[in-house]
Amino acid sequence: MKYAELANAGVHEQPVYQPGKPIEYVAQEFGLDPALIAKLASNENPFGPSPKAMAAAQRALQTAHLYPDGNCCALRAAIAQARGIDEEALIIGNGSNEIIELLGHAFLRPGVEVVMGDQAFIVYKLIAKLFGATAVEVPMQDFGHDLQAMRAAVNERTRLVFVASPNNPTGVANSEADLIALAESLPEHVILCLDEAYAEYLDRAPDLRAQVAAGCKVFCMRTFSKIYGLGGLRVGYGYGAPELIQLLQRVRQPFNVNAIAQAAACAALTDTAFVEQCRSENERGRAQLVAGLEALGFATLGGQANFVLTNVGDGGAFFQALQQSGVIVRPLAPYGMAAYVRITIGTEAENVRLLEAAGVYAASNGAAAK
Repeated sequence: MKYAELANAGVHEQPVYQPGKPIEYVAQEFGLDPALIAKLASNENPFGPSPKAMAAAQRALQTAHLYPDGNCCALRAAIAQARGIDEEALIIGNGSNEIIELLGHAFLRPGVEVVMGDQAFIVYKLIAKLFGATAVEVPMQDFGHDLQAMRAAVNERTRLVFVASPNNPTGVANSEADLIALAESLPEHVILCLDEAYAEYLDRAPDLRAQVAAGCKVFCMRTFSKIYGLGGLRVGYGYGAPELIQLLQRVRQPFNVNAIAQAAACAALTDTAFVEQCRSENERGRAQLVAGLEALGFATLGGQANFVLTNVGDGGAFFQALQQSGVIVRPLAPYGMAAYVRITIGTEAENVRLLEAAGVYAASNGAAAK
C-alpha cells in the first residue's frame, strides 16, 4: 500500500505554497556570486534587523540549551507596553502564518466558509482548504479589498473574514473608517481577521482596538518579519478579546517561538529610530522604483507597503530573465495575475540594479503598458 492511499483525502488536493527562491539556489543555478544577488521577492527588510535586535539575539544564544519561555511572557509584556494592549489579549506565534493556522484549528471544518479577496495573501486559502472549509474568494476592486462585496458574501456558514491592509501582493490599504464599518456590520458568528503585516509602513495604521473592546469579533495580526527585519527568526503576534486568545492558546504547540526570536523581537520593539529610518528609506525607494519602472513603460502600482506591483506583460518570463542578472522578483501567476510581478523595495543600490535589468528586458521584449 502506498503512502498516498494512507493519507487523508484532503491532502491530495492541498496546494503547496511556493516561497521566493533563495539567494544560494539562484547563485548556483546561474553561476553567480551570492554576494551580488539582489533578492527582491519576499518583502524582507533590505536593511536587516536593528543592531539592538542582533545584540539581543547574540546574548540569547548563550542559553540556547534551555527551552524558551513557553508563554512568551517578556515579549507579550513588551508588546503590551509598546501597543497599549493587555497581555491577556495577546498570542505569540511562529510567524503570523502560524497564527492564521491556529485560527483554522479553532474555527474551521468542512461545511463552514472563509471570505477573502481573490488577490489576497494565498495562505488564507491554503489554510481554509487544509481544514476542509470553503474559501469564498471575492473579486477585488482596483487591487484593493472590496469590503462591501465581502460583507455581501457573508452568510450563515461564514466563520472568518480575512482582510490584509495593506494587502499582499497588491499593496493597497483600506481606510480605518471602512474597516470599522465592516467590523461593526458583521453578525456575531463571524470573526474579522485583520492582517496588519505591513501596518508599520503606513503613516497611520487603522486601529480597531476600540471595536475589540466594544465586543466586535475582531482579531488582528502583526509580524516581526517585515519592517523589523526578523523574517529568518519567525515571530509574529495576534491580539483580540481574551476569550478568543484563550481558545487559540489551547491549539498552540508548546514552545512554538524560539528563545532567540523572543529576545530579538523584544529588543526590536525598543529601536524606534531604526524603524523610522526603514520607513523613510522605504518611501524613497518606492518613489525610485515607481518612477524608474514607469519610465521604462511598465505600469506600476506603488502601494502602501514595502513592495510595488508591476505589469510586465509576462511575469514568468520577466522573473526568469532577471534571475540571470542576479535580481530575484516574485511572479504572481498563483494569484491569477500572470502579467504581474511583485518587487520588494530594496536599498538604493538594489533598486538601481533592478531598474537596469528591467531596462534590458524592456529593450528586448517591450514594456507591458505605458
